[in-house]
This record gives sequence, structure tokens and C-alpha cells, in this order.
Amino acid sequence: MPRHPAPAARGRLRVYLGAAPGVGKTYRMLDEARRRRERGADVVIGYLECHGRRHTRRMADGLEVLPRARRSYRDAEFEEMDLDALLARRPAVALVDELAHTNIPGGRNAKRWQDVDELLAAGIDVITTVNIQHLESLNDVVQKITGIPQRETVPDEVVRRADQIELVDMAPQALRRRMAHGNVYQAEKVDAALSHYFRVGNLTALRELALLWVAGRVDEGLRDYRAIHAIDRVWETRERVVVALTGGPEGETLIRRAARISDRTAGGELLAVHVTRSDGLAGASPGALAEQRRLVETLGGSYHVVVGDDIAAALLAFARAHDATQLVLGTSRRGRINRFLTGPGIGETTVDASEDIDVHMVTHAFTGRGRLPSLGRRHSRRRTVAGFVAGLVVPTLLTLLLSRFHGSVNLTTDALIFQLGVVAVALLGGATSALLASLTASLLLNWFFIPPVHTFTIGESNNIIALLVFAAVALTVSTVVDHATRLTARAARATAEAETLSTLAGSVLRGADALPALLERTRTAFAMDSVALLDRAAGRVLARSDADGPPTADRPVTELPVGPDALLVLTGRRLPAADQKVLTAFGAHVAAALERDRLATVAAEVEPIRAADRMRTALLAAVSHDLRTPLAAALASIGSLRSPDVEFSDADRAELLDLADASLVRLTRLVDNLLDMSRLQAGALTLHLRPTHLDEVLPRALDSLADPDAPVRPLDLDTAPPVLADPPLLERVLANVVTNALRYNAPGAPVLVTASGLLDRVEIRVVDRGPGIAPEDRDRVFLPFQRLGDSDNTTGVGLGLALSRGLAEAMGGSLEVEDTPGGGTTMLLTLPAAPAPDAAPGPGPDRAPAPDPGAVLPDVP
Repeated sequence: MPRHPAPAARGRLRVYLGAAPGVGKTYRMLDEARRRRERGADVVIGYLECHGRRHTRRMADGLEVLPRARRSYRDAEFEEMDLDALLARRPAVALVDELAHTNIPGGRNAKRWQDVDELLAAGIDVITTVNIQHLESLNDVVQKITGIPQRETVPDEVVRRADQIELVDMAPQALRRRMAHGNVYQAEKVDAALSHYFRVGNLTALRELALLWVAGRVDEGLRDYRAIHAIDRVWETRERVVVALTGGPEGETLIRRAARISDRTAGGELLAVHVTRSDGLAGASPGALAEQRRLVETLGGSYHVVVGDDIAAALLAFARAHDATQLVLGTSRRGRINRFLTGPGIGETTVDASEDIDVHMVTHAFTGRGRLPSLGRRHSRRRTVAGFVAGLVVPTLLTLLLSRFHGSVNLTTDALIFQLGVVAVALLGGATSALLASLTASLLLNWFFIPPVHTFTIGESNNIIALLVFAAVALTVSTVVDHATRLTARAARATAEAETLSTLAGSVLRGADALPALLERTRTAFAMDSVALLDRAAGRVLARSDADGPPTADRPVTELPVGPDALLVLTGRRLPAADQKVLTAFGAHVAAALERDRLATVAAEVEPIRAADRMRTALLAAVSHDLRTPLAAALASIGSLRSPDVEFSDADRAELLDLADASLVRLTRLVDNLLDMSRLQAGALTLHLRPTHLDEVLPRALDSLADPDAPVRPLDLDTAPPVLADPPLLERVLANVVTNALRYNAPGAPVLVTASGLLDRVEIRVVDRGPGIAPEDRDRVFLPFQRLGDSDNTTGVGLGLALSRGLAEAMGGSLEVEDTPGGGTTMLLTLPAAPAPDAAPGPGPDRAPAPDPGAVLPDVP
């Protein structure tokens, strides 16, 4: 059999993480490369960016540099790392600078970190660099600090997976001195950089972000090492405080106390943990735990839930797994008698087993206020009375029944039947009534069935043992039965609560209007006649849900505060205490939905103002530049003509007049575009739709272009069905779209304009052979004042495509972007087809009237 070579082991990644630009990441990367080359390693520079820094460039001397690949994009040439050549060269170590770089379209990968991943998969070790501001999780934080958005980012996980991460750090003052000496940027850029991005405060904040991020990465490595080597003892590398929450009223006190302990040391970490039983029958209030979780997260901590029947062991296991140094517990709410009857509590057990973890027992207002443990399951008053009665009656009835068979049934059978009666009483009334039944059965069994009968004296020692065993077994079985019955009831209730809350969450997620859906779900879940949400300050009903049919007279009312200003009112029946916990969770959901509605209302009120502000800002920018240019040219021409100090020849005078005329025409077109855009947004555009033939409209649109001789080739327009459109507006749309295609078209290639009918629509395609538009940018090109990738700021205000789409939609059509097969962009204009000639009156049998020339308003986008 042929043998296949084993796949290469994955390469190792080393990352130099910089706290800020200019700290020396690339220099350190090259220094490491030189050391490896001196040790005999095959090192190749795949991509290096020196930014004109002479010291960095000198460090690369003597290292092999792979030639870069050249790519064309939008009439410009760019250099990128040649991934295919590097994979073919297959060095032992590859140097790849600027990990977060975005590649020029045309390569295999969109981002350089994806190129690095391919190199690693091929077994090549990679040394790379990245700045802290380029990490995805810190992108918004860095923007808030520096005021500069970072458009190139790399996922944190890519850097975290590195085998080695080395922080390249420098004090802010030292970095600013490097810049002042010209070692980072060119001299003309130094002053601007020092006064903006490279302020001391900015650099200090970036440095702290880098240190904290690397510290977190080091901490992850330490945890992995401890797990691999099964080290369960605490290494006090940093303070971590764990606070145990039961969902009780003392929770807020414990959280705040733990937060103060954590804040005493720099880098302290707060973790809150709640231990739930493995059977899911914990009695903690979901609403109280939700409030305590919010408080923990507000104080900068994290909330965790673990499962364990031994709460003390679960707490210590969690603390050791997170390398916690301190554990905060609340003192017991049990009273002295309760502690005497039930033994040591969780706090004492935890302290005894804590070893090297410091345990804080925090006193609170609820210490020692607990109640005595219940001897049995709590039933209704009627069932409790019935249990005690059964504890006396059932043994008596069994005695009467067994007395009739005294001669044929032995003592063992009598004891078993009495034991069965005790179990039945336990099922009915709980452990307390079963205790009474056991005592009664023991006395009756001794009096009537153990010789000598009719006396409490027992003649044989075996009968004494049998009676004691009967009493012990009866008590044990009845206790177990009562406990199992109690667990079954709690499990059924917990299951019902979980299903109710799950249904609640699902209805909220699926529902379009969360608040009414929540109130309806609350009403049906608790079988209420009505549920209303009231504004306590104004006394008005915000929302309500009522059941069908007439309301019940004298309905009990249950009230639940929801947030600071609202009240949830339920009418229909009195809720038991067990349902109050679930109702609290419903109330938390209602409060969240109410807050979401309030925020949505505020956002809806603010959005028109924001949109108007954006439009006003963009309009001011357009007026300040694009409108000022033709106006200045016209004024200069007219001012020159009116000057008495200069004598112009007829040719010069004609040239100045032509310049003024062209500038004023251009100014008119820009103003018309702005006015039409404002009319579109205000909904004040008047349409005159009629059947229009494309082969008549397109020539007039081409005549309005700045260059009427532009290479535009119409195809099949004379055979296309007429469209239902406003002819002047359609000319504007075609002129704008064709102008945009000409601007980005490949030199020498014509722009094609084709049309075809499709059912009741007509599709018009304007095809160019330019660089194309990336899928993620296709919606942006239709935004007002947007010139995507256009560096020419003298050709318009960026309204052409935005206005064209708005006009197309106003005429019942659409304007979309498609890829041109073989490269380029296709603008797809779809309009409704005109009705049949006999259904559309007009002056001619098959032609609509030609558009009014005076209504043609060409656009220069």
C-alpha cells in the first residue's frame, strides 16, 4: 500500500502586542528574527511595514524578504503579502507585520490574520505584531478614550490562541520623547500627533488596557497549568473574593461587603455564586436572585450558578477552581433552638474545610430570625385535622378488623398491617400524624395481640424486640414517605414554575408587543380575572388584560411594585405565598418590558432629530465646499469682466462668459438635487406618471451629461416595453446612474444600457467594467452625501445615487446593485410596465407624448 506523508504539525504563533503605535513592536519582532537566524533557523520576512523609521529598516538588513504581490483596486496599485509564494517557499519562521490589516480585494482572504492562520496550518511558525487598539473587544473603549474609530480589528480569540504573547510597553513620556525626536512619525506630523492621539492621558489609558488584557491572558494560562497538574491549592497571585448568595434578604449586604473587600486591592475581582440543588428544588426566590445579580454586575462583578447538594463543598470547590483568596458568607438566619436541633450550619462547615481560603462571616439584620424546623409537610388546616384524626381512627379500625381473625393471623402479619396503616396516615397528614398513628398502633398491638393480652405487660423478650422494631420501622417508613411526598410536591411545583417561566420567556421573545403579551401571560398563568399595570404617579392604566365573561364579585386584589413608578395589580383570587415567588419573576419581566418600551419611545422621538441633524451637517459640508466652488468661479469670471483696469479680447471675454455660464449651470444642478432630495424626504414630490418609451428618454438623459460624447452603448431599448414613469424624473435617474457608471468604468470600455420586460415589470440595467462594489458597501452607496471610494471632491455632493433610488421608489420601482459577470457593477433599475395601449389614453396609438425639454433637470452626482 502507498504511504502518505503525515500532515505537518501546526505552526507556533508569537505575538508582540503594543500598548500604542511607536512603542517598538516591529523592532522587537526583527530582533527576535535575527536571534533565530543566528541559531540556524530559516527565517523569511513575509510582510514588513517600517513606516519610514530608519532604525527599524536597519534591523531588517540581512534578512530574506519575500517580494510582495501587486494588486489593482479602483485605478490604483497596492502591495500585499504574497501568501501563495510564502506557502511555496515554506520557511521555518515567517515574519508578518500588522496582524489586523485588511487585505486589498482580490486575494484569498479578507484579513491578514486569516493569512496567518493558513501559514500556521501549513506548519510554519509565525511572528507577528498588533496594537491593543486593534483588538475587537476593546474597539469601542479605545474610540471613547482617543475619539478615533479603529476600522481594522482582529478577533481577541485569534490573539488569545497564540503560543506566546509579549507585551511591548513604554512610559507615555518616553514615547512622546521618541516622537519629538522624529523616531516615530515624520517631522510635519509630530505636532499634530502629540496634541491629539498621543496625549499623556490617552497613552496612559491605552497602557492600562494593554496591561490588564495581558494580565487576563496570563491568568488563563495559570488556570490551565493548575488544571493540567491537578493543583487545587490557592495561589494568591491576585485577590479574588467570592460571595455566596442564597436569595435571602441579606444578599445585598453581603454583596456590598464583598465589593468593599475586593476594592481594597488593585486588580481585585468579585465573583458571586449561588448553589442550587441537583434536584432543582432550591427554595430561593428567582426575583430576589435576579435583583442581586443586577447589583453584582453593577458593582463590576460576575454572577455564577453551580449545582451541588453539599452547599459547603460546592462553594469551596468553586472558590478553588477560580483561585479565590477570600469567601464571604452571611451568618445563619436560624435561631439557637433551630441550630441545636439541626446541628452545625453551612458557615461552620465551610470554615472547618476552608484550609487556605479566608472566610468572612458577615452579620446582618436577619441573623437568628429564622423559624424552628418543620416536623412535617405543611398542609391545609382541614387536611392537618384529618391527619390527626386518622392517626387515632385508622389503628382502631385495624384493631377491630384483625380481632375477628385473631386465631388465624399471627403477630408478624398484624404488625405489617398496622405498619401499612401508619404509612397511609403519613401520606394523608404528614410525619406528625404518622407519629401519633405509630404510637397508637404500638399500644393497641401490645394490648390486643401480644401475650398476655389485655395488659401492657409483655411475657416474652422476643415480643418486646418485635414491638420496638415495629415502632422504629413505622417511624422510619412514615418519615421517608413524608419526605418523598414533600419532594414530589416540590418537584411538581418546580417543574410547573419552570415551564411557566420558560413559556413566559418564549412568548416575550416571539411577541412583537412585549408588554400586552406579558400581562396576558401573567393573567392566564395565575388564573386571574384581570391584570393591570398602573402608573402610580399619574394614577392611569398603562396596559391591562381582562378575561372573557363577567368579573367575579368581591374579587381579591394582589399588588406588586414594578420599578420605581409602576404597580402591577392582579384581581380574581388570593395568591398563595408559594406563587408570590413566581409572580416576582413575572414582575421583573414586566419592569424590563416597561423600560424597553420607554427607551424605544425615547429613541423614536430622537431618531427624526438625529436624522435631521445628520442631514443638516452633511448639507452644510456640501454647501461649504461643493456649492462654493462653482459660485466662486462664476463670481471671479463676472468680476473680471466688470473690472475697468483690464482690457479683454473678444476670445478672453467669450472664455470668461463660458466659464461663468458653466459654473452657474453646475450650481443650478447641485441646488436642484438638494431641493429634490429635500422634497423626497418631506413627501412633497409631485409625480405625473404616464407610459414612457426608454429609447426616447435615454438620448435626452445622455445629452444632459457633462460629456455628451461619453462611451455609452444602448442595447434593445427599442424593443423593450414602455414603462409607467414620470419622463423628466426618469431622465434624472438614468443620467445619474450613467454618470456614476462612467466615473468608475474601466478606461476604453463602454457603459452598456439594456432593458427587458419581466411579467408586469421592466428591468433596466446600466453595466460598467469598473472595480465593483463589495457586498457590505452596497447599501452605503445609496446614502446621501456618500462618495464611496471617490477621492474626487469636485464632481458633486454625493446625492446622485441616493436621489435616483428615491425617485425610482417614488415611481413605484427600485434601484439595486448587482455584480457584472467578469468584473464590474450593474445598476438594476426596475419600473412598472405601462398598461396596454387600449387601457392607457394618449395622443398616439402606440407612443406616449415626448417629455417636455424644459423639465429635464440633469444631475451631476
